[in-house]
Amino acid sequence: MRRLVVHVGIVTMVLAFALSARAQESKKARGTVTAVTATSMTMDVQGTAMTFSVDDKTAVEAPGAGTATRRAQAAGQAGVKFGDVIKTGNAAEVTYTESGGTKHATSVRRVASAGSSPAESTRSSGKVTAVSATALTISGSSGGGGTFTQTFVIDANSHVVGRGAGTAAARGGGKVPITDLVGVGDSVSVSFQKSGETLHATNVSVTAKAAK
Repeated sequence: MRRLVVHVGIVTMVLAFALSARAQESKKARGTVTAVTATSMTMDVQGTAMTFSVDDKTAVEAPGAGTATRRAQAAGQAGVKFGDVIKTGNAAEVTYTESGGTKHATSVRRVASAGSSPAESTRSSGKVTAVSATALTISGSSGGGGTFTQTFVIDANSHVVGRGAGTAAARGGGKVPITDLVGVGDSVSVSFQKSGETLHATNVSVTAKAAK
């Protein structure tokens, strides 16, 4: 079965950063889906039940999701319903943020095995100042009038989330250059993990396209 993605393309990035960034904490959990509604998903994560809120901003990656999205759009719908691609019994990996005791899923990816939860990630948000096939740089406010700049190196495990990514992925056989989805001036949110002096981008979400 060919793997298609909803609002997700594959990206790769390199790092050179000023660590004055004010980053929003982002976490990941992997487990087995035990319940799905229009607004929430519950998973069994190593014996612990975890419930996440989901909405139309939650990106979903799953085999066949691209096809389902195109069918929904052809039928006049905004997109595929969450429960149409993520179902009870699926193994899934969730990227989420937590505020006021509520866990909000920013992305959900179906995986082959529930396995163990991956390492936690950190998140930075800003505007793109440079982008190439292998690197992306953002800048933004770090609070107190300060600013920051970060550059990320990307590999095959990094994902880009944005409007039109699913269609582009389908056209490209599942792989899309970051330059097809992200441009200078776009507002993005980047989840990343630090290894030594390198920041590895695990997820890049385009939150707003630059005005044309």
